[in-house]
Amino acid sequence: MESPEVTTLLDELTRLPGRDDPYPRYRRLREISPVVRAEDGALVVTRHADCVAVTRHPKLGHMPSHMMEFVRPDWDRHPALQQLFTSILAINPPDHTRLRRLVSSSFTARRVQALQPRIAQMVEELLEPMSGEVDFVQAFGFPLPVNVIGELLGIPEPDRAQFQTLVRDWTQVLEVISPEVLATADPAAATIRSYLAGLAAERRRKPGDDLISALVAAEEDGEKLTEDELLTMAALLFAAGFETTTNLLGNSVVSLLRNPDQLELLRMQPGLAASAVEELLRFDTPVQLLSRVAWDDIEIAGVPVSGGERIVAYLGAGNRDPERFTDPDRLDLARPDNAPLSFGGGIHYCLGAPLARLEAQIAIPALLARFPGLALAGEPGRRDSLAIRGYTSVPVTVG
Repeated sequence: MESPEVTTLLDELTRLPGRDDPYPRYRRLREISPVVRAEDGALVVTRHADCVAVTRHPKLGHMPSHMMEFVRPDWDRHPALQQLFTSILAINPPDHTRLRRLVSSSFTARRVQALQPRIAQMVEELLEPMSGEVDFVQAFGFPLPVNVIGELLGIPEPDRAQFQTLVRDWTQVLEVISPEVLATADPAAATIRSYLAGLAAERRRKPGDDLISALVAAEEDGEKLTEDELLTMAALLFAAGFETTTNLLGNSVVSLLRNPDQLELLRMQPGLAASAVEELLRFDTPVQLLSRVAWDDIEIAGVPVSGGERIVAYLGAGNRDPERFTDPDRLDLARPDNAPLSFGGGIHYCLGAPLARLEAQIAIPALLARFPGLALAGEPGRRDSLAIRGYTSVPVTVG
């Protein structure tokens, strides 16, 4: 049995104010018990090295579908769960290997880099009308990534704004699966899928120079995506393409405004953008944790784990581990060797990482250059979530 302090710390991370600032709790967990058992039996790790081991261990993966039936027998009858648990985010080899290969042939580094001029143009178009006091999330943090991923996938511009609420309702199931959550998550997932089905059908009739057209045509060794796989992949790419990037932008702006010396450093040296984005991802990552299931009896951090047991890696804690990063609670945009855990690792490393990085590397320096008087105009509104960390609103004065 874990100590009362460990139990309290884990409990605090499941609710506000623990979610508002989890880092002191992560630090204390690492100090007193870096590998602990949660009340639900999951093994929780908070050290950087252990988080890396969890993301890369060959006998750790996602829960196979036959095991999901024991956890929630009706999972495949809920659109929100079915669309998530059959996506590349939650499946294992060999299906994962096949899907990733097919998608990677379309979602290429060249396709991402080709978006650079358009991203820069979108950034300027969003910054131009900003004046006085604005909500950074609504004025910039949401519309930039949703338009970038919308352009990449080929979603018409007038249709994009509706997806902020739909995706947020759907992705609630990453945090809590309850009847109340499913009541909003299921119709949201069904609406997203229905829209993408219509768009995919249109691209079959008339292909374009977009990612959905490329996914429709993708073929590797005689294999193609099925209709279900195509729609599930498109939904995941769209949701992940703006949800996490919106949070990256919001978290970054708040971190910089609360560390004015680093904000000024980046403003004076915009060439630091690549290093700065890595450090901002490390300092306050949008994805705080990931979960894996042991396929066999293994050992993690010297602790035996039985096949079928769950392991939770707190990436946000690993990103602040003093054994890996010197003075980890300090934001240092010029920090050497600051590669974060924020996009996971191993075979499940985030497909969209290059796009998220590119958007932030272009957007943040442009924002600071345009508005030298940028300042917080009130207390940011925190999203009530631990797994996905971000702000619902960030009031700023842009001058």
